[in-house]
Amino acid sequence: MTKKILIVSSNYYTDISNNLELGASMTLKDNKIEYEILKAPGCFEIPFIIKSNIGKYDGFIALGCIIKGETYHFEVISNETTNKIMDLSVENLIPIGFGILTCYNKDQALIRSDINKQNKGREAALACINLLQ
Repeated sequence: MTKKILIVSSNYYTDISNNLELGASMTLKDNKIEYEILKAPGCFEIPFIIKSNIGKYDGFIALGCIIKGETYHFEVISNETTNKIMDLSVENLIPIGFGILTCYNKDQALIRSDINKQNKGREAALACINLLQ
């Protein structure tokens, strides 16, 4: 039976998200896993989209980027998004690969999303694949 994954990707930092999506989708293709991509306006909305699609997919991959600004907003969004994604995974016993970057600046995010280096989208896809087996 073919597995099907939903990639939920924040399009807030489009260049970074595109790199993460490329890493994840290439990894899924290499492993012959079907996938779809849905866009979220920001990382905070990713858990809602995942929850809305529980039961339709065998696993999920959450992708996006949160960059620290001058206020506490970074911590709130990072913590709440991460906690809710973990809750969804554990409560629903469904794998969710976590590829949301939390960086201090855009340069860090570009390095972590570089398709030729340590692409965190690829790593999130591999984590999800490993949990499906």
